[in-house]
Order: sequence, then C-alpha cells, then structure tokens
Amino acid sequence: DKVLAELIEPYEVRAAKLREFLEDVKPSLRYDIVPLADPYGPSVTDPDLRCLVVSEETRRGGEAVNKKRLENGLPELALYEILLMKDPDHSQNEEEKISSSSLRQRLLGTLLRPPRQDPALPSRPYVIGLTGGTGSGKTSIAKLLGQLGAFLIDADKLGHAVYSPGGPAYERVVADFGAEILNEDGTINRKVLGAKVFGNQERLKSLTDIVWPEMAQMVREQIREADAQG
Repeated sequence: DKVLAELIEPYEVRAAKLREFLEDVKPSLRYDIVPLADPYGPSVTDPDLRCLVVSEETRRGGEAVNKKRLENGLPELALYEILLMKDPDHSQNEEEKISSSSLRQRLLGTLLRPPRQDPALPSRPYVIGLTGGTGSGKTSIAKLLGQLGAFLIDADKLGHAVYSPGGPAYERVVADFGAEILNEDGTINRKVLGAKVFGNQERLKSLTDIVWPEMAQMVREQIREADAQG
C-alpha cells in the first residue's frame, strides 16, 4: 500500500545505499541488514536484542513487537523514540518528514531511463498507453497530452461503442449471453451483463474473447487515422 509502489527501488539497491549511509555516519559500528519477510523480522525471535529504535509513527509497531516477544517467552525491548527529520522542501502533497514516498512523487514526469530503441517498432506514430486503477490520474494525464497535441484514444468510450447496437461485438454478445441482457430500446444493459460474468471466470473469458479483439481493431483504426492526420 505504499505510494507509487512501482517506483520503489529493488531491495539490493536500497540495502546497499543504507549500508553506505550507515558506515559513513559511524564506521566503527557493525551493521546487520536483513530483508524482512514479515512485519516483525528478527525482532520477535532474537534473544540478544535489547533495544528497538522507533519514531512517533512506528511506536505502535514497537509495542506490537514487545507483545510478540512476550508470547515467545522473550524479554521486552526498550523502545527508544527518535524525532524524524523534517523536509523543509516538501510540497503540499508530500509527507512532512524526509520520506522515500516524497522522493517517488518527485520522480513523476521524469524519464527513469532513456526511451528504448526498438528497430521492430515504427518511428511513427508514437503510441503511449496510459494504464492504472480508478483515480490514478489517467484522465488528467490524457488531457495534458491532448493539450500538447496528442491524438487521444479513449478505451472506455470504445468499450461502450463496441457493445452498442450495430457495434462489432453487439450481435455475438447478445447471442452468447441471451436477450435478457437487452434494454427495451435494444441496447445492452451493462449491469445485467456484468452480473452474468461477475465471479465466473469462464463466462468472463467468453465475454473478453469477443470484446477485446474488436476493441483492439478499433484502436488500430484510430491509430491509422491519427497517423493520416500527422
């Protein structure tokens, strides 16, 4: 549930940066950096531990560790609470503390790596696919790209068009799922259709096998139209 989890660096990279930082701060200490396969890590099983460093926001986690230690027959750890450094440059949408979440926010809109040169891909038209869950910003980004001159293809609108009477998937969907999915005016009732496929993987696949190839063809036609317009 981390913000922009896709931009979190691999564990090996993060661990190497952490070790470099710690050894720079105090090289005389021995550091044992371990990956946590569970929320507690070695803190609830290591009898040699005496203290756990927490912050105000992680104190409850420290208390949970002590509860687990007692269950495991181990003595409680001393919880040493530190203050987190504030980020003087944080924006309104970022955390007040110095945070990797804020750093990931700042990566938005930057190139993480140069565009891949693939000789199998045509140089034009240059096609960008915007994906993500509800509320992830697809519409906002599409609007910005449109203002910069991009030709927009809205897959949601194509999804409605492909079902509409006369649409390329209309007759097959009605034939496969029955006339009971139709409204009085002959349009497909998407709620009734959805109820037929919800929780039924086989029926859902039957629907997507009909609809998705037709949508892909509509996308290809619109890409050709965009190319023709320059």
